[in-house]
Amino acid sequence: MSFNLATILTESALGHPDKVAVISGAHRLTYAEIDAASDRFATGLRDQGIRPGDPVGLQLPNLPQFVIAYFGILKAGAIAVPMNVLYKADEIAYILKDAGTRMLITWAGVAEEAAKGASQAGVSNLVVVTIPGMPDTTLGTPFERLLAVAPDGPAVIHQPDPGDTAVIVYTSGTTGRPKGAELTHFQLFMNADTPGRLFGVRDDDVIMVVLPLFHIFALSSILDVCVRFAATMTLVPRFDPDTVLATIQRDRVTVFEGVPTMYVALLNHPGLDRYDVSSLRIGISGGAPIPAQVIDDFEARFGIVILEGYGLSETASTTTFNVSAEDRRVYSVGRPIWGVQVQVWDEHGQVLPPGADHIGELMVRGVNVMRGYRGNPEASAEAFSDGWFHTGDLGYVDEDGYFFVVDRKKELIIRGGYNVYPREVEDAIYTHPAVAQAAVVGVPDDLLGQEIKAFVALRAGLELTAEELIRHVKDRIAPYKYPRLVEFRPELPVTAAGKILKREL
Repeated sequence: MSFNLATILTESALGHPDKVAVISGAHRLTYAEIDAASDRFATGLRDQGIRPGDPVGLQLPNLPQFVIAYFGILKAGAIAVPMNVLYKADEIAYILKDAGTRMLITWAGVAEEAAKGASQAGVSNLVVVTIPGMPDTTLGTPFERLLAVAPDGPAVIHQPDPGDTAVIVYTSGTTGRPKGAELTHFQLFMNADTPGRLFGVRDDDVIMVVLPLFHIFALSSILDVCVRFAATMTLVPRFDPDTVLATIQRDRVTVFEGVPTMYVALLNHPGLDRYDVSSLRIGISGGAPIPAQVIDDFEARFGIVILEGYGLSETASTTTFNVSAEDRRVYSVGRPIWGVQVQVWDEHGQVLPPGADHIGELMVRGVNVMRGYRGNPEASAEAFSDGWFHTGDLGYVDEDGYFFVVDRKKELIIRGGYNVYPREVEDAIYTHPAVAQAAVVGVPDDLLGQEIKAFVALRAGLELTAEELIRHVKDRIAPYKYPRLVEFRPELPVTAAGKILKREL
């Protein structure tokens, strides 16, 4: 048996050749055009010496070239290694070395840093994308040169085993050096096909892609899903509320997928009323827990339902999901998708019963769980217990099988012997109308071990004192949970995917 994930593109091109696959500003590419371009790119990779099983670094923003290169890499039988465009040379070099990459595909905006990292890693094969408006660079091979190589005869897609690695996604490295999660062709197909069917993605959907494609959420849950069901993607290279709202209006976007900070920014945007967002039919949130107040306010303001899901890089993205407005448990992350099991374990490895009083670590096994960490058998072994993957997330399950994520295990605050979950405190903070962003962390305290501190960014034009916020939160949660320390900032630091960077705070 053989299967290549790129089959989802060839099949959609066969069934919908003239359907617009990608919108990028004023440019539109059909499924037939993307399929043919990725065929040529695969041929170009082979001419550059890339062979089946070779990892290829893919460091591009949300551009059509990302889509073409991604499927070209897969068609050539190589392994895609998505990389953050904001990485510095040392970070680039680390991932290139760790994955054993043979080539790095980058773009002119970061070519100098990419070239330094590639040189440090001993990777001499550098391919550079240049887009209009950017200065030309003499670094590396132009992307177009690989596209100029026509296949000798009918395009041939390499046929790997379904269990072979298709993509290596690196973790964020919050607890040490990033680790490369190896995801297979079969896992990624299942994580496109199953959620897409559950959610009801249609070929007439226009789906916003503002999350970076090098992140597992966008790669697996948006790009792969869109291509599997021949939907249209509209690419936005960087999140900006005005750009996103203008794109929704221009392209009649039907599905918005984002992380909580994006929903907060759109909801609080002072110019929101200037845009027509009536085409939206649904919102999808993931990447981090979304505050309950944000869900309520956004749904009321935009007139759509937000469906929340849960997953990790190691689980090929989707693990649990609220599949529809009719079959959801608001504030939960839904139920496990087909082929996936989730349990809640205590610290002794015992399965906990349902109920909010039984909080433990979420454990996952199923078709979506990675093969292991690239070249790191020790970390791979530590990540599993009896075939179950340790997510590092704390949560509980209710009587109907809906899961609720409470917080990251490592972010748990223990104040004077009491467990405090930052998300619960953040939810209380977000109920104040002046708050735009909030993050709660534990800071060292000589008496209590840890004290609770809140970092807060306010909505434009509104004022709030620390004492007023503390009083507001104190009225809503137990006395040992409210923050004693509050620090206001103009904005909170976020990752390229829009998650608040608590480790910096």
